[in-house]
Amino acid sequence: MLSIQLGSALSMDMIAAVGPAGTGWLRLSLGALILLALVRPPLRTIRRQDVPTLLALGIATGVMSIAFLAAIEHIPLGTAVAIEFLGPLTVAAVRSHNARALIWPVVALGGVVLLTEPWESDFNAVGVGFAGLAGLAWAAYIVLTQRIGGRFTGIGILSLTVPIAALTAAVIGISQAAGHITPGVLAAAAGLAILLPVLPFALEMLALRRMTPTAFGTLMALEPALGVLLGLLILHQQPSAFQFVGILLVVLAGAAAQRDGKRDHQPFEQASSHADLDSIR
Repeated sequence: MLSIQLGSALSMDMIAAVGPAGTGWLRLSLGALILLALVRPPLRTIRRQDVPTLLALGIATGVMSIAFLAAIEHIPLGTAVAIEFLGPLTVAAVRSHNARALIWPVVALGGVVLLTEPWESDFNAVGVGFAGLAGLAWAAYIVLTQRIGGRFTGIGILSLTVPIAALTAAVIGISQAAGHITPGVLAAAAGLAILLPVLPFALEMLALRRMTPTAFGTLMALEPALGVLLGLLILHQQPSAFQFVGILLVVLAGAAAQRDGKRDHQPFEQASSHADLDSIR
């Protein structure tokens, strides 16, 4: 989580230089090259019926990346993370088969209202819209990851989907970045690619091999709070009292949705399916 949110906070200078789509394209492209250097894509194990899901998963990853970067260009980092978090939280609640869990997305939505303060004159509908799009893409990412099931290991599937995500981001990213790419920008993009996507996915795999999906998802609920903290420390984005309450509601809702969902007491490698908040970014 620290790597993801640090990578997001440190992307602001690059967003100013090459735009959010340009940043996403460079970050995903260099991340794809790093992953391909580390892991051989499991091409021989791909079946014909896997192809549409893999393509959709890569596209969802690309849309999620550039939409989130576009969001933090307009609204604070913690607010964007909280709005985006509504996507996986809703998936977790709907798939929990527990009617009580459906209240938690509503609680989180109330927290988002406090975070965005739509009654204020500086309410940024564009930023909120991009963050909402990122949340929808994150929800699609989770559903598609579950559909592909245990066919591929985490790093193996990344060596397939991250290049597709980079091509997706290239549709807008190349035009935004054209004429602004310098050696310094490329070096920064390489560093950011390590922070996200390469390092977080590797660490998540190590964590999921030692934790139950429910425990992992509960800890992941802290990510919006970490976004607020790094937004404060690095970007000097000072939240209001309403926004502090809002982020608390989102975190509590995320943790509660996991506790009310179906329990899975097996570590990730032994579990029969992915947890709803497992497969992120």
